[in-house]
Amino acid sequence: MAEPIRRRGRPPKVGALKADPEAPGTVQALNRALDLLDLLAAHPGLTLSEVASGAGQPASTVHRVLHTLALRGMVESDPATQAWTIGPQAFRLGAAFMHRAGIVDRARPILRALMDHTGETANLGILQGDSVLFLSQVETTETIRAFFPPGTRAALHASGIGKALLAFGRPDLFDMVTARGPLARFTDQTLTDPQALQADLARIRHRGFALDDEERSRGMRCIAAPVFDLGSEAVAGLSVSGPAHRIGAEHVKTLGAVVTAAATALTEAMGGRMP
Repeated sequence: MAEPIRRRGRPPKVGALKADPEAPGTVQALNRALDLLDLLAAHPGLTLSEVASGAGQPASTVHRVLHTLALRGMVESDPATQAWTIGPQAFRLGAAFMHRAGIVDRARPILRALMDHTGETANLGILQGDSVLFLSQVETTETIRAFFPPGTRAALHASGIGKALLAFGRPDLFDMVTARGPLARFTDQTLTDPQALQADLARIRHRGFALDDEERSRGMRCIAAPVFDLGSEAVAGLSVSGPAHRIGAEHVKTLGAVVTAAATALTEAMGGRMP
């Protein structure tokens, strides 16, 4: 059996983050279950003992709660590593909130305009743990095109939106991604060396947009820019993706400016602030 994933340091105890988790009129067992969801959302990939330590709950209790949540699809466990993460049902609930909160609806006309302007598929993705979760897409009418249906995940180090989030996101995100072990290689272009990835992120910060140069899928390129929240933290990204023969090196700078402008428009539409 593979060794469990280990993290640098320990996650903070969830109880310390709550103002009053045992307030009168609340259901204690439900509060504790939600504490575990909060913990896994902030620190995906924890083992049972790490979840118990972070939540300040007995391992036996945590195991029962996680098993119950897993039966409802709220969490899931990797059989090889015994690591726990948020499950697909949590995404469906979160997607309902995202729809209510308006990011998908507000992004739709911007994605449509982005596709019309560039002729390539436009995508919206958000940071979800240590990966990109695609929420919406407006496809090009071209026969050969990229396709990321809602709910698709992509590695941060090997996707346009992912690298934009790594470059402009919170400082510990890079450490979290690289501390888990060797970065997965998808093509011979994938940046699996942390130093090479760090250098690429510096270039992204300098020019304002990210380029996935056939790093996730051979023959496909993606140009992405970050979307910021009220606290100027990169929480989402917009991108255009398509075959490398249409998104040539000579078009990258121009498309980068267009995508950056679209991401800025969505930041403003969501009430966010540029850094």
